[in-house]
Amino acid sequence: MNYNFSDLDKYLDSILVKEEVPGYDCKVFFEGKEVYRRMGGYADKENKKPITDNTMYFIYSASKLITCAAALHAYEEGYFNLTYPVWWYIPEFKDCTVKKYDENWNLELVKLERHMCIQDLFTMSAGLNYDLNTEAIKETVKATDGKAPTVEIAKAIAKGPLEYQPRDRWGYSLCHDVLAAVVEAATGVRFAEYVQKNIFDKLGMKDSYYHINDDIKPRMAQLYVHNSDDGHTYVRDLKNDYVVGTEYDSGGAGVITTLDDYSKFAYALVNGGVGQNGERILSKLAVNLMRTNLLDEKRLKDFKSWDTNAEYGYGLGVRTKINEGWGGNFTQIGEFGWDGAAGAMVSISPERRIAIVYFQHMLNSLGNIIHPKIKNIVNMALADKFDK
Repeated sequence: MNYNFSDLDKYLDSILVKEEVPGYDCKVFFEGKEVYRRMGGYADKENKKPITDNTMYFIYSASKLITCAAALHAYEEGYFNLTYPVWWYIPEFKDCTVKKYDENWNLELVKLERHMCIQDLFTMSAGLNYDLNTEAIKETVKATDGKAPTVEIAKAIAKGPLEYQPRDRWGYSLCHDVLAAVVEAATGVRFAEYVQKNIFDKLGMKDSYYHINDDIKPRMAQLYVHNSDDGHTYVRDLKNDYVVGTEYDSGGAGVITTLDDYSKFAYALVNGGVGQNGERILSKLAVNLMRTNLLDEKRLKDFKSWDTNAEYGYGLGVRTKINEGWGGNFTQIGEFGWDGAAGAMVSISPERRIAIVYFQHMLNSLGNIIHPKIKNIVNMALADKFDK
């Protein structure tokens, strides 16, 4: 079957100039087959080193889908229910305090009205923030000689007051970092090892890691940052600031991988939990639960305050399309996915059998511009191949 992706070719090449994206890699699956792959630009622009299928990236928050898939696997294995309190696994969360402001914005700390449960971590509704620079976390990093084990950092997070009562609001935060710690505490297996055994190894993801090392560093794309003030892109240090220690397996932003490896994971999600090699990582029921909106109207209002979320709800760690309206997105209701700070993006449409994986390595990524355009062009290119 012939597919015309000429518009996608043109658009991807245009962002190298217009948006100053140093390099990109993009793959599309349709009906179980790879129907598109294109890469362009540079892994290291200054040294004219091209993007290749061997290039590795920090995928930042695109790691969250892997974390939530691993946590769903643990759920299916019976290690916990989604309604269980987090403190059953990390006792420090039992007696958290919560910020409360009066009409004059005077702050007081109050007691929990309800316990934080595991589903609250999945759905970013636990009351956490995204501050990895608290004194409690710094003290833990120092006390562990820079190792900062995942569960120990979660305990440090519990020392800070919550921003709001669990389930009162939606707030992008360290929820999935704490979720990784819960998986580790519940299973008795270090989180990175649990992911390795139950996700990476099962799918044949041999180029996926949680910590940079000397072997993979030469394959890493140079990390860049886009400056919004002057519109230009600059080199920055090759360091993931969300990984605070050598033993901190960041559930929110820790994965290093190639596009080919991550595509194996994306394929499994679009294929009801079964990889290209026939190995199952999740049941179809779990994948469908993952992409079910679990926010009430109050939390949806918080979520939709991001322009890119206008047509979406939020499930177990993913945005999931729940209506067609403002925003003009050509994806189908039920499409789900997420993205990362340097521009990684995954979009899964089970009904249309489309999976899109896009990688770049530029912080302040302009993903709000680039990602919707890619999804729209792909869906338009395949429009005559599916019913609706």
